[in-house]
Parts: sequence; structure tokens; C-alpha cells
Amino acid sequence: MTVKAKNIALVAHDQTKAELVEWVAVNEAALQPHKLWATGTTGRIITERCPSLEITLLKSGPLGGDQQLGAMIAEGKLDVLLFFMDPMTSLPHDVDVKALTRLSTLYNVIFACNRSSADFVISSPHFKGDYQRTQRDISDYVQRPV
Repeated sequence: MTVKAKNIALVAHDQTKAELVEWVAVNEAALQPHKLWATGTTGRIITERCPSLEITLLKSGPLGGDQQLGAMIAEGKLDVLLFFMDPMTSLPHDVDVKALTRLSTLYNVIFACNRSSADFVISSPHFKGDYQRTQRDISDYVQRPV
């Protein structure tokens, strides 16, 4: 079966970066055919550990990387968001994280927030095959011209 390339974002809070990097290393071959994006520091660490992966680096999360990902979601340019979060640490950019969670939900983007959910995503037959996400009707929320 030919793998249908997905657009995948890799993000991790400071306390979960090592866990995400380890997860990526274990799943490096499965991630190889996909288009990968990562926020700044996380992406640099992954690239050092897994140099065979081509990763487009965005800005660091607090410096705008989260907003870059949010724009990709809103524009339909992201299929999967793997965001290993640290639920025990309050962060100054928590509102950005909440916005990513909200946008992922709104646009029905696959969202994994820890290793277990990421394992389920990558082991799904949909990960390699074609998957057409459904889009909820948001026309009632779209602002109409005055």
C-alpha cells in the first residue's frame, strides 16, 4: 500500500520534549513519508536526534509558533497535531495552547496530547491510508457582511 502523506505538526512543552523526541525516534520510519512541521526548539531537538526526517521549523511556541500552527489548521493545511502537553505546569502562553485545542476541535484535526494517544494515531490504518476528514458546518458562525 502506498502511504498517503499527511501534514503533521510536532509540538511539546518543555517538560515533555524528551518524551516527544523519544516517541519520534521510535516511530521515525513511519513518519518518514509525511510532511512534518515543528515549533522551534522542539523541531531543532528532533532534527538532531532524527536527522533523516525533513522538518519545517516554525517559530518557538511562545514567540508565535502556536499561532502559525493555528493558521495552518484554519487554512486546512494540517492533518495531525501531536502536541505533548505538560498538564502540571502553568505557562504564560496557555491561551495559545487553548486556542490550538479549540481550532483542532473546530476543524476536526486529529489531535494527540500524549504518548498513548499518539501511539493510537500512528497505529491506525488511517495513518497510512487516505482519510477524508469531515468538516462541521460552521456557516452560522461566519460573520456576514453588514
